[in-house]
Amino acid sequence: MSAIVTAVSRGKGHAFSKPNQLTIRLLAGLGVEGDAHMGVKVKHRYHVSKNPDAPNLRQVHLMHEELFDELRGAGFVVSPGDLGENATTRGVDLLGLPRGARLRLGPEAIVEITGLRSPCKQIDAFKTGLKDAVLGKDAVGRLIRKSGVMAIVVAGGDVKAGDAVSVELPAGPHAPLTPV
Repeated sequence: MSAIVTAVSRGKGHAFSKPNQLTIRLLAGLGVEGDAHMGVKVKHRYHVSKNPDAPNLRQVHLMHEELFDELRGAGFVVSPGDLGENATTRGVDLLGLPRGARLRLGPEAIVEITGLRSPCKQIDAFKTGLKDAVLGKDAVGRLIRKSGVMAIVVAGGDVKAGDAVSVELPAGPHAPLTPV
């Protein structure tokens, strides 16, 4: 199966979920045009309260649709955009990518993975128990965050459902993803 974008979403306000769109436009160095998290400096309210001048490493939120399949098996019905992601993908192991991996989304847009999204308490306000469902433990007991990855926009362009996704790994040793 080829890796594809299955949905795109954006939201003007700081709501938890983002409405699906036919197309989103990624702007280099800024993020998703018209999205509350667009900007050079951090926009996430929690991170702004800590350091409003920090660089925005969370310009684009990507989520693997395979998580929705897993959550359905646990009794949760979650659809693209519900968890606040901008791009929903299928066929890409987002959580297994190293920091600095680049994804080409469609013919022009390129994003660079900066880290993992940590699920916050808002996820339980959306659906009770969902936060625990998007967290797990590996074989040695380390925490696994399954709620997607964050990225910055390297090259802008329009992205829509059905667009191909290709991965370019960074050179040298690969650094694992950590929360941003």
